[in-house]
Amino acid sequence: MTAARETPLEGPTLTRRQELGAASARSLLLTVLGEFVLPSGEQVWTSTLLELAADLDVAEKAARQALMRTADDGWIAAQRIGRETRWGLTEQGTRLLTDGTRRIYDAASEEQPWDGSWLVLTVTVPENARALRQRLRTQLGWAGLGSSSPGVWVTPRVDREAEAARVLEELGLTAGSWSFVARSGQVGDERSLVRSAWDLDAIETRYEEFLELVGSRRPRTDRQALVAQVRLVQEWRRFPLLDPGLPRELLPPRWSGNRAAQVFRERHATWAPRARAAWDALARTD
Repeated sequence: MTAARETPLEGPTLTRRQELGAASARSLLLTVLGEFVLPSGEQVWTSTLLELAADLDVAEKAARQALMRTADDGWIAAQRIGRETRWGLTEQGTRLLTDGTRRIYDAASEEQPWDGSWLVLTVTVPENARALRQRLRTQLGWAGLGSSSPGVWVTPRVDREAEAARVLEELGLTAGSWSFVARSGQVGDERSLVRSAWDLDAIETRYEEFLELVGSRRPRTDRQALVAQVRLVQEWRRFPLLDPGLPRELLPPRWSGNRAAQVFRERHATWAPRARAAWDALARTD
């Protein structure tokens, strides 16, 4: 039995362009899996996912395609029970979503002290290996590193060295690469280095868009809180790739990311119990 759909949120209607870019059906599915399936470890019926997808303005065809693509990638596996199907995370899916969830909430955590150290990585990529260079940029960016000049990557988060080493090994780029942990000397300015490695203006603009969008949401019912939380996490999960998590000493004054992280923590803590109640009720109706 399927519950009637509710209007997702109270407040002004938002177009997809206002949603910081249209969220793909698969991306929304991964957000739902990470928020509600991963913590419990339980399987979820197809009908449950389709009904929530409808509340998220995802067409049934797109939602089914997202399920198939995610299964083809080995993240989820199906179990047939009569004419129905339920889905559970595979070992690979559990591992990847656990890592992604940790990154999402690390990005919203309180600021950690910085001792002034930098991780510097030099990497040589063949000139004609454009696809490899893009994969390197994406994966090192996810690890919080920025490129200050061709072949040179930096981050003030020296704890990311092991992860950077794994990226180089997976991409076959360990040979000829070097990593250093050091402090800045007397030549140059650290803020200029940051500006050359990351586009802070663009990142701050995204934070301001996030604050504007989230500020308009006022869920009244548990079901609306469920939709609001999925949207909240979906939009926030962009920032671990966009924002390297720089210490306060390297950021512009009145950095919007600090306020955005606070709002994310507050909204998530407020909506989470109601969202979980709505998810449990939705799962039980199928």
